[in-house]
Amino acid sequence: MSVERVGEDERSGAAAGTAAVATESLRYYSVAPGVSLNVRSGPGTNYNLVRVLPEGAKVHIYCQSPGTAVAGPYGTSNIWDNISNGEYVSDAFVQTGTDGYVAGRCS
Repeated sequence: MSVERVGEDERSGAAAGTAAVATESLRYYSVAPGVSLNVRSGPGTNYNLVRVLPEGAKVHIYCQSPGTAVAGPYGTSNIWDNISNGEYVSDAFVQTGTDGYVAGRCS
């Protein structure tokens, strides 16, 4: 019986550990100060405007795609950040700390 309990405890610990890792990996990035940022339906300025993020917004980047090059407070970039299903913002306006990719490529 103690063997069964140990197995159950191990599974509970593993599940708890997995939840902790998932929570820790969820990172939010700040939009440039003083900027209301356009959110597009795809990775480029030619895509439809979906909504506008208010000043002081923070975003989670699920994946990133190459697209239209845009100049912003953090340089010129052709990287677009997917912040929700069908919602993209130019990485040139998001403070990621790098001019490269910080998330996997969108498929």
